[in-house]
Amino acid sequence: MRILLFLIATVAFAQPADLVLRNGKIVTMNAAAPSVEAIAVRGDRISALGSDRDAQRWIGPQTKVIDLHGMLAIPGFIEGHGHFTGVGEFRMGLDLREARTWDDIVAQVGRAAQQAKPGEWIVGRGWHQSKWDHAPEPNVEGFPLHASLDKVSPNNPVMLTHASGHAAFVNGKAMEAAGITRDTRNPPGGELLKDKSGDPTGLLRERAQQLAGSAHTAWESKRTPEERAAQRRRAFDLAIDESLSKGITTFEDAGSPLSTVDALKRMAENHELRMRIWMMLRTSNEELAAKLDQYRILGAGGNFFTVRAIKRQIDGALGSRGAWLLEPYTDKPDSSGLNTEDPADIRKTAELAIQHGFQLCVHAIGDRANRETLDIFEQAFRAHPDKNDLRWRIEHAQHLSAADIPRFGQLGVIAAMQGVHCTSDAPYVLLRLGPKRAEEGAYVWQKLMKSGAIVGNGTDAPVEDVSPLASFYASVSRKLKDGSVFYRDQRMTREEALRSYTYNNAYAAFEERVKGSLEPGKLADITVLSRDIMTIPEDQILSTDVVYTIVGGKVAYENRTRARP
Repeated sequence: MRILLFLIATVAFAQPADLVLRNGKIVTMNAAAPSVEAIAVRGDRISALGSDRDAQRWIGPQTKVIDLHGMLAIPGFIEGHGHFTGVGEFRMGLDLREARTWDDIVAQVGRAAQQAKPGEWIVGRGWHQSKWDHAPEPNVEGFPLHASLDKVSPNNPVMLTHASGHAAFVNGKAMEAAGITRDTRNPPGGELLKDKSGDPTGLLRERAQQLAGSAHTAWESKRTPEERAAQRRRAFDLAIDESLSKGITTFEDAGSPLSTVDALKRMAENHELRMRIWMMLRTSNEELAAKLDQYRILGAGGNFFTVRAIKRQIDGALGSRGAWLLEPYTDKPDSSGLNTEDPADIRKTAELAIQHGFQLCVHAIGDRANRETLDIFEQAFRAHPDKNDLRWRIEHAQHLSAADIPRFGQLGVIAAMQGVHCTSDAPYVLLRLGPKRAEEGAYVWQKLMKSGAIVGNGTDAPVEDVSPLASFYASVSRKLKDGSVFYRDQRMTREEALRSYTYNNAYAAFEERVKGSLEPGKLADITVLSRDIMTIPEDQILSTDVVYTIVGGKVAYENRTRARP
């Protein structure tokens, strides 16, 4: 090992490094040299790894040196599935994640309405009825009625998105703007929840959200192009700030329209992106067929922006009972969830992806949704046996039938999962699925890995906080707030959890040759943590801080309260 490190270190001897990190524990995720003490960077690439003694040889008069003082450095965290623009937009609206009652939310809306102009939309996100201390009264299926919002916001449309993003609650003014009445029918793949009298309650499940969303978009369109562009840029900057502060160096975005791609590509080419973004396209098959080749973007702006995947969504979320199940919900026997997009249409997308060299990434949460998606993938693979190493992905893969778990490994399908969803959702998983289905296929990381599947990790932000440390902790502990552990046999080891957040996510994006591990020649994307999350007691992981986030050899974030000279 010592000889190997010496040989690696000699690469940097020709000229001094631009940046050196030394006197730390550096976990590389590279089996050839799994742990070193120092790392050198020249330009945006890693030039050498070695001991603290080796570091002396890499340092010149202009070298920036960071003494880690024993802290842990790891490959930069890669957010494996999140909604980039949504992270910024979340910070621009009402944050409902900590609300413990519906009354708390009504009070927040009331305060916002007092400051809003008449007709201005009030938006927020993050509520979850299963996390309230008690159900509101009156309610339908545990959801409130819009009259409570009407009282505090009679002149302003209100749209409050569920934590999952798969439902929204609106007030009467928003329904008026959207043309929603008791006569409005459920759209395909969506549902308007109604009371016993047939009147809409204000809850819009899945694609029914588009009714209110279109009305909100129409209101937004009245702003000038300059105002809309400035608002979008603010959302981008807020998302970058939030992500960098959590140690994320690459954000894998789970589906955005072409207009967002255009704006981010311009930023990348103008060297205005401070972190890397890998993006899935989210648009119609008709637009994809016309523009896919034009929108295949690999490493724009010096490896800061890539588009090489397509996103589809076959079902909803478990929390809103929109996940598509093989059998009815245990706590709602009249429903098996919702199929939100026609599988036949997704098969057309699969063919487009094959023809144009794109990955296909399909949101599938329920066991039926996962089976249908695996069927689509398998059909496409059989039709094109000459196409190898496609790395198609199922986004979430949360609830699986035992019969389908081996298919992930057999087909080479990547399970792009979110560790924190397990502990966040667990309190109601048993209610929705019952113990048999939950044990068989809920967040079965070990079963999937034993099938040979690659399991990625992320947060689905802004569904959850974008913090990789929170998802890392959930992955290794599966511990709920009450101290119980959700099917402990499926926990990841710490090495597995870190790999899922670094190398595996890079592999899932065809980027493992340039990121995901710390090796000479790879991009110098590094996260420095205040504690060694690989060895400290489990309950200390969440109190660990991000100290530095380094992107391409440049310090993009520094926690000045924890950084030491």
